[in-house]
Amino acid sequence: MASTQKRSTPAQQPITLAIDIGGSGIKGILLSPTGQPMGERFRIVTPQPSTPQAVFAGIAELVQGLGSFDRVSVGFPGVIHQGQVKTAPNLDPSWPGTNLVQELERQLKKPARAANDADVQGYGAIKGQGVELVITLGTGFGTALFVNGHLVPNLEIAHHPFRKRQTYEVQLGAHALKVVGKKRWNVRLAKAIELLDRVINFDHLYIGGGNGKKVTIALPSHATIVSNTAGLLGGIALWADSNVILTPATKGLGKGTAQKRAPRKKTSKTLQKKRP
Repeated sequence: MASTQKRSTPAQQPITLAIDIGGSGIKGILLSPTGQPMGERFRIVTPQPSTPQAVFAGIAELVQGLGSFDRVSVGFPGVIHQGQVKTAPNLDPSWPGTNLVQELERQLKKPARAANDADVQGYGAIKGQGVELVITLGTGFGTALFVNGHLVPNLEIAHHPFRKRQTYEVQLGAHALKVVGKKRWNVRLAKAIELLDRVINFDHLYIGGGNGKKVTIALPSHATIVSNTAGLLGGIALWADSNVILTPATKGLGKGTAQKRAPRKKTSKTLQKKRP
């Protein structure tokens, strides 16, 4: 881990620690009050099994090299409701019911907010004009919808049937890309974009995620591929959008009890194995 960064002056506060929890990696960076990176991005491999205890231990390790901060924003690969994990399809099945916000506040001793990772990525990409849809192409298939810059919460298009009685996640996740190859995967993506445009009638579409670089199709004029770093840079907006609800502050914040585990590469257990 790199050496600890110097603390910024009081005039630059609050400093936000932005964390992106993914199925294959956990990333972190410090953001200035205007959302600008304050140093390099740090990344560790998502531990296996990706239990809450193992992931929290990984986050504790990650933040050691980032320097001090005043608050925390987290993007999580699943549905978050009032700080609590409702679904986590690409992590260990023990996650639902975990209060992600309260545990991070307890462990890091700072106020925290959390949202779906696609929602946070969207905050880092959108212009705040009209209806804007964000899709993320990674281990799974993430979606986020914004109206005039405000998040429509708890949207999970990924698990809605798309084609051949399979969901967007099964047809367009990382496992599908590996099984059918980039060419057929891109054909599916083109069909998904066309269908989502007919249903949502978005003014603009932003495509992010680690597999955004695998997109080879000609995109419509109102679609843009964005950098994967948007998933971190959008963390500052969780503290600005009134649609994001923060759970009550946790009392008696103390040290976490998570045990560290050696991280290794993750393979999604939820995606269907058979060839479409």
